[in-house]
Amino acid sequence: MKKIYIIVLTCTLLFSCTRRVDHEIVFWHALGGPLGDALMEMIYQFNREHPDIRIRAISMGNYAALSQKLMASIQAGNQPDIAQVFESWTANLVRGGVLLALDNLIDEDPVFRASLTEDFFPVFIESVTLDGKIWSFPFNKSVRVMYYNKDTFFRNDVDWTSPPRTWEEYLTLCKLFTYDRPGRLRQLGTSFHTDMLRFQNLLLQAGGEMMNEDLTRPMFNSPEGLEALNFFVRLLHVDQSAEYVSGHEAQNRFLAQNIAFFEGSSVSYVFMRNTEILFNLGITAVPTFRNERNVISGTNIAIFDKGNDEKQRAAWKFIQWFTAPEQTAKFSALTYYMPVRRSAFEQHYIQKMMEEHPGLIEVYRQLEYATFEPQMLEWFEFRRYFEEFVLERVFLQTVTPEEALRQAEERMVGILSR
Repeated sequence: MKKIYIIVLTCTLLFSCTRRVDHEIVFWHALGGPLGDALMEMIYQFNREHPDIRIRAISMGNYAALSQKLMASIQAGNQPDIAQVFESWTANLVRGGVLLALDNLIDEDPVFRASLTEDFFPVFIESVTLDGKIWSFPFNKSVRVMYYNKDTFFRNDVDWTSPPRTWEEYLTLCKLFTYDRPGRLRQLGTSFHTDMLRFQNLLLQAGGEMMNEDLTRPMFNSPEGLEALNFFVRLLHVDQSAEYVSGHEAQNRFLAQNIAFFEGSSVSYVFMRNTEILFNLGITAVPTFRNERNVISGTNIAIFDKGNDEKQRAAWKFIQWFTAPEQTAKFSALTYYMPVRRSAFEQHYIQKMMEEHPGLIEVYRQLEYATFEPQMLEWFEFRRYFEEFVLERVFLQTVTPEEALRQAEERMVGILSR
């Protein structure tokens, strides 16, 4: 009798450990390091909770590689089931007929359909909508953040609880916080690199636009575009309260307490907190000018139309789960990407984050005034040109802001004409 019991128990354990997977969903992404670890933690949780579905995540290392792999797979007809996509990629994928419009899947759940207008931040839904249809869904979205050294404020008898809210306040404090320190590197207000998103924010806040509404004509060669470039020029060459650096050096300079302000992504904090921060860190929204408009960054997740309705429903189940209030709040706590729903702020994950960093409420508030980059493949090509041939050359004073904008306008017109 005892032997029979052992055999039955063993069979039961083997059966429980060997689950039946009805659908394996191949997911291509570009997240690595702590962000990739956070994504895998979420995927493991989903797979545990949904034994009939397995999400098989494959990292491409970076977004450039992901873009190249996607294009090659589409040509070969072996694209993944789901993948991260930028708004600038989506329009081209839609034209190619390889994406699944999500509206029919969304309409199967009236409560979820209602949440698109009642709970999700409008900018996220607008950014995934083309020609009245939803072609992808918000996934890992971020906004710009200003990090500041509270100790620098204290040492200079400035109230650290009132970080700069306007361009002028920011410029004034950068100049105040620039001085020589005996035996150490010169203290500066800030450092920055060729950052297209920062330029776009400045342009929008000045009242300008990157493109016209139907994306047929560039609009950045304007008085507002000139104001945005001259903001950098004043910091670098007039007040001399900033320095132009490459890559992640600005973040390193901030952590070394050589600069007072560092503007980066909301996700930058995930990498900074992995080091020992030897000062009191402040986090807040970026300073504004004539308005509070700003640009979101990050990708959405799309389902490729491979003709298998059941697999597509399984993929959609993962997307719904990932963007549910608890999951989007948890992913935000792990990565400092933005939660995609307002109801996420009721979750303990977000409540704890705001207790630790009260300035995050100002960061989240930026979503109410946010917009997104132009939904056109040409933009993905052009933004790299703009960083190298406009921002870098203006920073190095090898071309005037006026001439750089004129040349960039000609370049964009040429790209559009192709």
